[in-house]
Amino acid sequence: MSSESETTSEVPDLVDPARLGSQPQTARGQRTRTALISAARTVFERDGYVDSRLVDIVAEAKCSIGSFYTWFDSKDEVFAAVLHEAQSAMLHPGTGRIQTTDDPIAIIGASNRAYFEAYRRNARLNQLLQQVSAVDPRFREMRRARSSAFVTRNARAIADLQERGLADRSVDPEMAAKALSGMIARLAYDIFVIEEQDGHEAAVDALVETATRLWTNALGLTTPDLRAD
Repeated sequence: MSSESETTSEVPDLVDPARLGSQPQTARGQRTRTALISAARTVFERDGYVDSRLVDIVAEAKCSIGSFYTWFDSKDEVFAAVLHEAQSAMLHPGTGRIQTTDDPIAIIGASNRAYFEAYRRNARLNQLLQQVSAVDPRFREMRRARSSAFVTRNARAIADLQERGLADRSVDPEMAAKALSGMIARLAYDIFVIEEQDGHEAAVDALVETATRLWTNALGLTTPDLRAD
């Protein structure tokens, strides 16, 4: 698997760092800005992006509207800051770099589990990102670039497995990466946004097992012989 620093370096941020508002130079300013970001996430997740109001955000943060405008110019800007704070937790681990001594099926299973658990913790925020991306081309482009980076990385991992004779060589790596990444993302949305918000609690173990079996079967994966020569 790739390290967190390697993963972060090859995957674009969810938002343009230039859109994150002013940065505090004092501890007091940092506390106020942090409180506003936390309050904004609470309000966005409760009311949705469109219906959220700045007056509700500052009330939740227990500060004034003037304090808000010290650090942010708009609702759009504080939403970008919320995404920036959460993006590491929302990061899709993907298949990463699969070394010759690794069991690719076990790695894909662990990656799927990490993704589903992170998505579940941030389900409302993932839903909000979809909503905002539908109406804001800047967020939509950032999301597209981020998704493309994950597909490219997963396609490299699939190609590596094919070269090692562990995956079906007749499968196009990039198309497979797009299809399988899309399947996992759709599963997460349906289970954690739609079903769990309707009161149906998901069995994560069964979800991981099914998703991993579908992924590995689609690639015709086999487990390498890890015994010493």
